[in-house]
Amino acid sequence: MRSSYAADDVELLLKDISGLVEPLPAHIREEFIQKGVHYCEMLPLEYKPSEKYMEIYRSSLLNYSEATARAVSILSEKMYQKKGSDLTVVSLARAGIPIGILIKRYLKRKYHINCRHYAISIIRGRGIDCNAVDYILSRHDIKSVQFIDGWIGKGAILTQLRDALKDYPGLDSELGVVSDPANLTSLSGTHEDILIPSSCLNATVTGLISRTFLRSDIIGPGDFHGAAYYDNLISEDLSGEFLNCIEKYFDFNADCGSDSAISGMNISGSAVVRNIADEYNIDDINFIKPGIGEATRVLLRRIPWKVIVNEKYASSIELKHIYQLAKEKNVTCEVSRVDLGNYKVCGIIRKLSDV
Repeated sequence: MRSSYAADDVELLLKDISGLVEPLPAHIREEFIQKGVHYCEMLPLEYKPSEKYMEIYRSSLLNYSEATARAVSILSEKMYQKKGSDLTVVSLARAGIPIGILIKRYLKRKYHINCRHYAISIIRGRGIDCNAVDYILSRHDIKSVQFIDGWIGKGAILTQLRDALKDYPGLDSELGVVSDPANLTSLSGTHEDILIPSSCLNATVTGLISRTFLRSDIIGPGDFHGAAYYDNLISEDLSGEFLNCIEKYFDFNADCGSDSAISGMNISGSAVVRNIADEYNIDDINFIKPGIGEATRVLLRRIPWKVIVNEKYASSIELKHIYQLAKEKNVTCEVSRVDLGNYKVCGIIRKLSDV
């Protein structure tokens, strides 16, 4: 699989489907999804950021690289304490890939180990790419493998990972993430809902690759899950810039102790989602996407109904890109009527049958 990343940064265990699948705009994909077509059987048309949005992205990168780097540093330390120098990093494509690269770079600089880093696909409702897992296990000690992702929203992918790995006894199903506001894993950089700048963009900050794809007419039984490479976006690629901006703020003295966000948590992530569903009359919790990263994805890739904001953070500049996207797409932003706990914002997908 091609990407704009250096070969030493990551090995992508993905089938290159470039040119085989026509990307679809969000409104068409959403119609198919809500009629029962799985999202992994289509590719989204990449959002073309406005000039104003790119200004906000660059400001976010400037303002939040240090906090992201500190969380990556803490996560890296936790992984090193857990696995030692015999560590195989396995990123969940796509959001996990830049995080895996940063972890690899952190460990190389501090501990002088050059761990292997792979990226594989996992798809909600379809499971993990078993061919990719088998490939890794044929080359590495099962106890060395650590799965990582960018962040946890309400935990759907974590649940999918744990279910999938029941077929692999001995494989560690704990998921490492930079941010876990749902408080579902101890292997996180923070339990605060922080803005990870890479969540603001799609392929142009993740090596110019699409989200992963699985459809039987293109992906055969012996293939890895697929992804497309967007060579038409080469001039807009910011993947390397993002990595370098975070790396320069690595904290090699990071404290892996308690997280103030978790100690002050008064409601679980699952309870937040249930309360949102009840208050806003949403019968499918898959339409509820809590957290900065997930709310951003709703605005970039889906058809949003509204964005609800934690009153405590309504004026935070962390949400500036959310407000800009919502403005561009004519989506209502309002203060949440329920306690969002550690989440600063939540995106809600529009039910098209209500239109």
